[in-house]
Amino acid sequence: MGRPLVMGVVNVTPDSFSDGGRYLDPEAAVAHGHALLAQGADVLDIGGESTRPGATRPLAREELDRVVPVIEELARAGAAVSIDTMRAEVASAAVRAGATIVNDVSGGLADPEILDVAADTGVTYVAMHWRAHSDRMQDFTFYDGPVATVVARELADRVAAAREAGIAPAQLVLDPGVGFAKTPEQNWELLRDLAAVDDLGYPLLVGASRKRFLGELLAGPDGTPRPVDDREHAHVALLALLARHGVWGVRVHDVRAARDAIAVTEGLVGPS
Repeated sequence: MGRPLVMGVVNVTPDSFSDGGRYLDPEAAVAHGHALLAQGADVLDIGGESTRPGATRPLAREELDRVVPVIEELARAGAAVSIDTMRAEVASAAVRAGATIVNDVSGGLADPEILDVAADTGVTYVAMHWRAHSDRMQDFTFYDGPVATVVARELADRVAAAREAGIAPAQLVLDPGVGFAKTPEQNWELLRDLAAVDDLGYPLLVGASRKRFLGELLAGPDGTPRPVDDREHAHVALLALLARHGVWGVRVHDVRAARDAIAVTEGLVGPS
């Protein structure tokens, strides 16, 4: 493509940190998906489980009921669809409904059978760096070395598990897990040394959109983090740097802003 793939977020949830509840209704989610496509999204990432810090998990049936109708409708309309899930059952149903990417924030640790789904179906499989579920992930922020080095080592273990399950190298994409089991300072350290993860030799997807570490960076004089809806300018600046780094894709809420940032980077330095 010559530029990072832009993955637009469609949260079919009541409690996501950025837009929880706004697109819980399937019709609203489908309409939002079409709006993101019109803005230039290459892929729509449909999720039915919030992974914000402290979130509790929905039942599998709830997650299925949220995402499958939305995937079916958007895939029928010709959209490239990704399913954001940690459950093999949901991944399998989503692929049958038309999803061509399984975006697993747990990298197969939450439900190892999801690796079999990816292997059997041949879809692209995104394995993210993950240590624990959202309600306790911030208890796991100790790294016995440089953050990016440890993340790369733990992702290498997930690659080995994926390969053992039969997932082909060409199917694999890695995500360094910005915001997951990491302090704000650790997120910045990870992003500064992203080459350590890149050295594993797989395409990288980065999802930093509107996350708390940006709010902490932009905190007011009293230390209050910048509100979620006021972090996009900072995210756009980060996207420009990620585009220059040559990442495979970026997961974003504001597709138009992302495409603009990438276009400016390409105009200045040429295609990544």
